[in-house]
Amino acid sequence: MDYPIGEYYCKLDAKGRLLLPSSFKEQLGDALNEGFVLRPGLFETCLDVYGKDDWRNLQSKLGKLNPFKKENLMMMRRINAGARVVMMDASGRLQIPKDLVEKCGMVKEVVITSLPDRMQIWAKEKMDESNAQMTDEEFSQLLEDRLGNIDFE
Repeated sequence: MDYPIGEYYCKLDAKGRLLLPSSFKEQLGDALNEGFVLRPGLFETCLDVYGKDDWRNLQSKLGKLNPFKKENLMMMRRINAGARVVMMDASGRLQIPKDLVEKCGMVKEVVITSLPDRMQIWAKEKMDESNAQMTDEEFSQLLEDRLGNIDFE
């Protein structure tokens, strides 16, 4: 699935419904009709949002782990814990389950951003806190360290 480009600032209503911007919905196209899988973020206080195909790909990778190793089962359970299938409603809103809203500290202002294999939904203040953990100089160094030796031709 091709995820939308950029960051999108949205409002969450009191019932946990997220109205998605029209430019965001246009980029998602037919994927809106298929629904998404939400799960709590693995490393940060946000929600990971997968298209159904990307969720199945993740599950396929997990399925290759030996299920007779306790650590593998524990990891699979943790990755799948809290996962929910969500669909767009007729008004173009995404209903986020109450427990996930609370777990991620979402009140009203949220940010949706894309990664290569999923999207993330953040409470705006949580995203700001996360982004502040790395200075611009540290980010520049990370880019150089991780990507500086790659020949992109």
